[in-house]
Amino acid sequence: MADDDSDTGPATILVIDDSDTNRYVLASWLRRSGHTVLEASDAAQGLAHLAAGLPDIAIIDVRLPDMSGFDVSERIKQDPRTAGLPVIQISAAAITPEDHAEGLRRGADAYLDQPVDPDELLATVTATLRYTRARQRAERLATRLMALNQATLDVYSAIGFHSFAAAAAGGAAAVLDCPATAVFLSPQGQAVHSTVAAPPARPHTLPADPLLLERLAAHCLGDGTGASIAHIPQARWRGLLPGGHLLGDTVLAVARTKRGRPPVCVAVPSDAVTGSDDEQLLQQLVHACALALEALRAYDEEHSLALALQRSFLPALLPTVEGVDLAFRYLPASANAEIGGDFYEALQTDNGLLLAIGDVVGHSLIAATVMGEVRHALRAYAVQGHPPDRILTHLETLLAASQPGITTTLCLVLVEPDRRRAHIANAGHLPPLLISPEGHAHFHTPHGPLLGLGLPHPPPAVLDTPPGTRLILVTDGLVEVRGTDISDSLTDFRHAITTAPTEPESLCDHLLETFGQDKDDDIAILTATLS
Repeated sequence: MADDDSDTGPATILVIDDSDTNRYVLASWLRRSGHTVLEASDAAQGLAHLAAGLPDIAIIDVRLPDMSGFDVSERIKQDPRTAGLPVIQISAAAITPEDHAEGLRRGADAYLDQPVDPDELLATVTATLRYTRARQRAERLATRLMALNQATLDVYSAIGFHSFAAAAAGGAAAVLDCPATAVFLSPQGQAVHSTVAAPPARPHTLPADPLLLERLAAHCLGDGTGASIAHIPQARWRGLLPGGHLLGDTVLAVARTKRGRPPVCVAVPSDAVTGSDDEQLLQQLVHACALALEALRAYDEEHSLALALQRSFLPALLPTVEGVDLAFRYLPASANAEIGGDFYEALQTDNGLLLAIGDVVGHSLIAATVMGEVRHALRAYAVQGHPPDRILTHLETLLAASQPGITTTLCLVLVEPDRRRAHIANAGHLPPLLISPEGHAHFHTPHGPLLGLGLPHPPPAVLDTPPGTRLILVTDGLVEVRGTDISDSLTDFRHAITTAPTEPESLCDHLLETFGQDKDDDIAILTATLS
């Protein structure tokens, strides 16, 4: 169909009339007014024209040799592909009010009696074009607004560099139904050039020259803020982005949220932007991209800071203890997840080697801060010589005073100096796994309440640990599977241990590889082999 900015500009018009004379006269008037005319002498020829491609208007005589014009109009309106085609019914015989009513009821948008005045015909064509093109423009805008809404949701939902690249370039391609390019600075500080050949193709992303962003911004936004549009001729665009896939004239949209921050640039072919509506859509999209990327960058910076703080609360090394082979692993949750409160500790005391693993309930910077507070208090109480159950009681008092409402799981294992017995006090944490020298694995399941509930803690259980006994303590991030009962997950874990490597470092790697992939929670593992 015609794609002219003017609502009344030249159109392609199909004339179906079995009278050669009438068809010639109508076509001559239309051609002299600048329109392109397709001619058909019967309904079959007219429908064949429509199957080959849609005109802008169809003028159809009512009396056709193979089918009535009413039937043709009705068929046009019933076919979803041609339903939007405006029809002007014309007749020298069917001229009664009843004929007019039937024609309009069965699909005609206008009805003219012959002989028709040329000015009336052309005025009717102009009015029909004006209405139809305005409706088509509104429908097209509504479709693009829906695509813009989805693209905006996608860029705001992006949880990392790759998903943002797909949302930015893919969103522009979807909104304007064309190839698109996005250039931006990733949260990690890498200039990125992302392209989509056409919707719904996947984006292709490559590193870009760090200076490219500023060179692009210089053409329409400079060092300002907000969003701006520029039309870039082909030669200049090829100079800016020689390896780009947009080959002709280009429309460039640039947005920046704050002065001194890197801009986001989105470009599409010029012929995809047919008016001010499309320019505004592109501006809104690039502005949404800039805001979303700024939020993503701020989150990434905050997350990195929180992870650094979290790691500072955890021991970098474990003590060297005669007769005990220790190993540990700590794996933060995925980059898009909030930080958690998982922690571990191994501390040599006068009473023996104290092993600890715990998890502050929740995922936030507060959880990580409480984790650090609990771990440091735990070390202090252990150095003072308190047994495991007394340590839990003191921590209960501490949480009630400093962090009311916060709960924590914590499992303590005190290995006596001769390594032949272990004292286990568990405050609501996953049970520790003990593997006998013969390779039999079992969980020590008795436990007391979580810390933070203000409840008393029972005395520790004392278990024999003959030479070769192994202890494995983990947090729920390793074994918990969404939708699976935790007891089933622990059973799978226990079975897997029987065939896992016995060397502590290899065992930790094996556990992460087997159970720790694609988890959305922190993972801590602490193992001890007693000789």
